[in-house]
Amino acid sequence: QAQVVESGGGLAQTGGSLRLSCATSDIIFSNYDVNWYRQAPGQQRELVASITSGGSITYADSVKGRFTISRDSGKSWAFLQMNSLKVEDTAVYYCNAVHRHIPSASYWGLGTQVTVSS
Repeated sequence: QAQVVESGGGLAQTGGSLRLSCATSDIIFSNYDVNWYRQAPGQQRELVASITSGGSITYADSVKGRFTISRDSGKSWAFLQMNSLKVEDTAVYYCNAVHRHIPSASYWGLGTQVTVSS
């Protein structure tokens, strides 16, 4: 059974940094695109950043220039480096691994809480 587990969330101050990690298991990681989503209380889940199996990267406008997504295919991990954090970045962050050819092969973690205080 494929698993996705996020870690690295916590409390940060405005302007601070956090690094989220996404560990995957029981998938051929090189065949999967990885997405980071977030969901704030009372709001819809939004896509924050994506990195394809080939390394192409996209970001939501709200995080461009502040967040960096990366992947370590050797270890089947993905990361989200978050700098210059803002209060509005507060949310539960979810990692999603999706097979590049089979959209139904999509696996989610349980999320990690990020709280940014002013």
